[in-house]
Amino acid sequence: MSTLTSLPAGVPVQPEALELVREPVPAEAIASGAPATGVHPLGSFGGVGLGVWEMTEGGMFDTEADEIFLVLSGAATVDFLAEDGTVTGTAALGPHTLMRLAAGTRTRWTVTKTLRKVYLTT
Repeated sequence: MSTLTSLPAGVPVQPEALELVREPVPAEAIASGAPATGVHPLGSFGGVGLGVWEMTEGGMFDTEADEIFLVLSGAATVDFLAEDGTVTGTAALGPHTLMRLAAGTRTRWTVTKTLRKVYLTT
């Protein structure tokens, strides 16, 4: 595993090989199971943060940041939630899925196979 803490210029990186320290999702955010998440920030470029994020099997609620991500591996669904908790839409995620999330969006992530993504966020 790599101990890379920033993305050096001119050096190729394999995001699936980066070491992520996983932590349990806080109890108040758990939707199902006992998921854990890990993150490996790679730096900030022109005010945009870059990193790798992972979630193990299970479900969690989140309020999103403004983000674009590309799924590297795994499988999940993301439910988009109204203020009252009703589902307003669902997106299926798998390898090579590219998606944008808007800041403040309420979501429920349900991961069926550990999901790893590369993200850009402001």
